[in-house]
Amino acid sequence: MNTDLGGSALFYLVLLILPISALIARRVPILRIVLSLASWALIIGLLVIVVGQRERFDPYLQRIASVLKIADQTVVGRETRIRMAADGHFWARVTLDGVPRRMLIDSGATVTALSTRTAQAAALDVRNSAFPMILNTANGQISAQTATVRELRLGDIAARGLGVVVSPAFGDTDVLGMNFLSKLKSWRVEGQTLILEPHHHQDFT
Repeated sequence: MNTDLGGSALFYLVLLILPISALIARRVPILRIVLSLASWALIIGLLVIVVGQRERFDPYLQRIASVLKIADQTVVGRETRIRMAADGHFWARVTLDGVPRRMLIDSGATVTALSTRTAQAAALDVRNSAFPMILNTANGQISAQTATVRELRLGDIAARGLGVVVSPAFGDTDVLGMNFLSKLKSWRVEGQTLILEPHHHQDFT
């Protein structure tokens, strides 16, 4: 009796497995395609997120961004557009007398400020002003020297003869201040994008 019950159970099990197997065999290729597409979409989505937040990660990810053309600074028509960084600030890629630098755009800074290292790299003629230059910063008052940048380029914008202050107290941070922004035709923030628009003549002094 046990043998008959075992055989019957096995028979019904086979009958159940056969149609299920046939059904799976038909659907597996479709499932594979769907899963493959979903996996690639997930990988690409994660890559875009990581590259978009690359300031938090290794600097080598900037190369990936350039390859994928995920630009944080672009020129559209006569406007230069800068996307907000992960730290909530706007950082511009500029050249100072041919030396590339990443500068913080700060409308609260009256004058453009450079680190000693940047001033040396650009070979600026740094000197003491006729009167002591004292600046009020978040860390208190600091003394600074002055210099003039022959040409600062940001996107299609070129500023010539731009006055700057230089101090080791700035650390490694370079700041674009209002003496640069005030020379533009306009500047505004739309969403998470800073838009800089020069006058009809792009170069200004």
